[in-house]
Amino acid sequence: MRTKDLIAKKLRREKAHERKNKNHQTAKQKQSVDNQTVEYTIPSGFSPEVLKETSLLPVNSISQQEVLRRRDMRDVITFTIDPDEAKDFDDALSFQVLDTGNYQIGIHIADVTHYVQEQTALDDEAYNRGTSIYLVDRVIPMLPERLSNELCSLRPNEDKLCMSVIVEMDSTAKVLRHKICRTVICSNYRLTYRQAQDILDDQMQDTQLKTPQLATAIKTLDQLAKLLRASRFRQGAINFESPEVHFRLDENGEPTSIYFHKLLDANHLIEEFMLLANRIVAAEIGRKKKDVDNQEKATKPFVYRVHDNPDPEKISKLSTFIKRFGLHLKLSANSKTTHKHLNNLLDECQGRPCQTLVETLTIRSMAKAIYSTDNIGHYGLSFPYYTHFTSPIRRYPDMMVHRLVSRYLLQSKALCRHDKEELEQACVHCSECELAAQMAERDSIKEMHAKWISNHLGEEFDAIISGVTEFGLFVQLKDTLTEGLVPIRTIEKNDYMQFDEENYCLIAARSGNTYTLSDSVRVRVSKVDIERKLIDFQLIEE
Repeated sequence: MRTKDLIAKKLRREKAHERKNKNHQTAKQKQSVDNQTVEYTIPSGFSPEVLKETSLLPVNSISQQEVLRRRDMRDVITFTIDPDEAKDFDDALSFQVLDTGNYQIGIHIADVTHYVQEQTALDDEAYNRGTSIYLVDRVIPMLPERLSNELCSLRPNEDKLCMSVIVEMDSTAKVLRHKICRTVICSNYRLTYRQAQDILDDQMQDTQLKTPQLATAIKTLDQLAKLLRASRFRQGAINFESPEVHFRLDENGEPTSIYFHKLLDANHLIEEFMLLANRIVAAEIGRKKKDVDNQEKATKPFVYRVHDNPDPEKISKLSTFIKRFGLHLKLSANSKTTHKHLNNLLDECQGRPCQTLVETLTIRSMAKAIYSTDNIGHYGLSFPYYTHFTSPIRRYPDMMVHRLVSRYLLQSKALCRHDKEELEQACVHCSECELAAQMAERDSIKEMHAKWISNHLGEEFDAIISGVTEFGLFVQLKDTLTEGLVPIRTIEKNDYMQFDEENYCLIAARSGNTYTLSDSVRVRVSKVDIERKLIDFQLIEE
């Protein structure tokens, strides 16, 4: 890269940093996660410069010239499936039965980078944010709503520009061929997950959605998704499916109740086809190719989503600890074998009191997935090539991937980062943004738990010991997963408590009573600090 280009890029980044500091709340939050200190800010809005650029973008105005440059798929049945409250529809599926009896499935992703160009205030702000943040009571978008909810959102009955992965698949879910291309689509239906599930269960009552064509498409895709999912697990993918905590809020945004969201077949349908698109794109660019002389070509710099093998020491500790529950985890030097044993463990603890604890400890034994230009594969998914391509409205790495795909596969001459060193810096930045967003989201959940339980001071609940420290016991309510601390000073007040770190327990020196990780206990809510998101419980002695 030329010196003047480097200087110009540095100046743009410095200006973007100034906008970021000006445009974000001054109060910073710090959290320590797995010995990493994470600092995050919550953006308060977009700068006038960003909003001005956004206002100049055309809405629902696609030129015929642009359509002619793309594959026109507006005559193919197409639909989106998203949560009830979603407005940013960044993916859609199309379905067609070919003359051969095979299926042509389009995985269509909003072409965000067609509108968001590099070297703009809009792109700089998206880069600085790195990702949308999903708090309990609101969403902090990566892109202004005019883009995320209008221009780029694949809303029904509107022509939209997409980057698409078109696959031909047989009835066994084998991908026979694929094509990555630019498209123009027009979604016919906007479905929620619940509506899609009603179609699968033959329970759909909405006459506008109760059509044979739509039912055939969704039911066939569901069958194919189940085959893809089964194949993933046979290949070694780990089946983490923890319950998701949700809050019902009143008109003031205060929590009135807590419930768990169970994933439906419709959720898995979308998940499998997004995973398929992500790995096809990654493999298309990352897989080594040969030239005319049968020599391997150098792979092009790219953004991968990678997940390293688990730390053998952590796996060994997990294996030792779970024996107290009558569970077993075979240790193996072979990663494929370890995959299988971990899945067997997760299956074995299903429905048992220790299920949540074992799942949590298993997740903690895993490495964190990150973005990187060095492809080491994705351990948890058991994919040798994987990236993030399917959510460019809410993740900046997906925007980078779209630009690289355009450059490498679609002969785009548009500017984009493609220097390996610069890409790696962006990967590190986006991984940090993702971690900070996760901390903000977890803080939001903790705050809602504190607000909810503040209305239950003095009440008693069944709980499980979820953590043991030298300063007390962490307990988690069984019905709501609300977590808080039983301070050590309140446990057997007239006794001396000894902390056994190796065995995750507190032992009363005189009475000999032992409080161990996963033990069931009865607790009373004794103190709540909403601002600090802290909850104190008191053990109820039986």
